[in-house]
Amino acid sequence: MSDVVSLKADCSQCQALCCVALAFDRSDMFAIDKQAGVACPNLATDYGCKIHEKLGQRGFVGCQKYDCLGAGQRIVNEVFPEADWMNNASQLPVIMEAFAALRRVHELLELLLAARCLPLPDGDGAICTQLIADLSPASGWQPKTLKDFGDGDIPQRVDVFLKGLRNLTEFRNRTTK
Repeated sequence: MSDVVSLKADCSQCQALCCVALAFDRSDMFAIDKQAGVACPNLATDYGCKIHEKLGQRGFVGCQKYDCLGAGQRIVNEVFPEADWMNNASQLPVIMEAFAALRRVHELLELLLAARCLPLPDGDGAICTQLIADLSPASGWQPKTLKDFGDGDIPQRVDVFLKGLRNLTEFRNRTTK
């Protein structure tokens, strides 16, 4: 299905949303504590990382492993193309909320695209295709639709659909052992 967006992150097309929107705790994955909504101290004014080449050595393995699944660049280029949170901090809360919602959309799309590779019965195949379409609106995601996404029924419908595939994967596992 060619109308599904790429779920591959392109940090060069983003405004380092993960570096500001996400919180993390000091651990073996992160060298420091950072609150959501606070820019990482390693973030440069050009939205690049000051220590990108040495993230692992500096204790930021979590940054190396994190994948927004392309939500960051979509927020910056499609949903809020005129926004610049670094120079207008009042925009940040709305952008962060939209980023979290679109990241969830992309997680669900990733799961559905994987499910579509299973030998789905016709009825399940049609449901999967419809759910992918519901997560890929023709008009694109807008601030309002992303705000309403979490309260809508799509995440629950995807969850019910995926849970319904358990029998399919359990049967497949039993027959391949």
